[in-house]
Amino acid sequence: MSAPRVGGVLALGATALGAFYLGTHVERERQHNGSTSGLPRLPGLPTFGTVSAASLIPAQENNVSLTATPSRIGQIMKYGFPGLDHVRSHSDYVLSYDRRNRVPHWVFEHLTAESVAKNDAVDRSKCDFKQDESIHPFFRSQNTDYRRSGYDRGHMAAAGNHRLHQKHCDETFYLSNMAPQVGQGFNRDAWNTLEAHVRRLTKTYSNVYVCTGPLYLPHKEDDGKSYVKYEVIGANTVAVPTHFYKVIVGESADHKLHMESYVMPNQVISNDTPISVFQVPPESVERSAGLLFFDQINRKQLTTINGKKV
Repeated sequence: MSAPRVGGVLALGATALGAFYLGTHVERERQHNGSTSGLPRLPGLPTFGTVSAASLIPAQENNVSLTATPSRIGQIMKYGFPGLDHVRSHSDYVLSYDRRNRVPHWVFEHLTAESVAKNDAVDRSKCDFKQDESIHPFFRSQNTDYRRSGYDRGHMAAAGNHRLHQKHCDETFYLSNMAPQVGQGFNRDAWNTLEAHVRRLTKTYSNVYVCTGPLYLPHKEDDGKSYVKYEVIGANTVAVPTHFYKVIVGESADHKLHMESYVMPNQVISNDTPISVFQVPPESVERSAGLLFFDQINRKQLTTINGKKV
């Protein structure tokens, strides 16, 4: 190759490399400032400290907070974060978003008898499934991904758990709070039964803390090897989990703690199957999910796990 041609190739390579680094820098600036992408800035990890006197007064209605205040987030996450990947704080629940799979890693809620009680002022039918604009457009799921997929948009933070205010219920309809679930026989049946069970726990415990999320579990194939296989749907390739989990801690009036943990397969489940069949040791969920649940609680502090004395 002649010297001028070599020089031309080197110049072209240098130009391309410079453009790459410039583009990377611009993209980082856009994501940092949110100026050109138009992404709203939701709180991530809250600052658990005193609120400055110069801070804006959080919006409230009938003494119900309508924003993600540090005090409310601190209350929800009282016993620790399962993980710290892309945390988003809404007014009445906190989630960690899985940008690769377009579903949550985990969603955390704090429930009381008051928060789950029937409230005529809150109407689920007024809620619309909507994309979460706090998530970068590259990583969002859209309603079109679910259309004609054969799967429901399955709530991780259940709408029925957030009845103190319409806004709380509305926010459970962000698609960042959804994962594809089999509809008839699972989301509308067995999974709904588990959600109702969690709400009933508020009659027994003063405070109920629940963490919910997807799992992708291995399955042994005919060749004797185990594989992790799952479907993806839509243009944004939203992952369809093989299973879902709930890990729950009930805090009684005398401050005793009781834990329950469940794993359900994302498939049709017979209506006569009791949810106790799906109880599993919490450690098995942690190993599968790669998360540590309620890590601020020493397991020896628990009075019961899945109804059995510790």
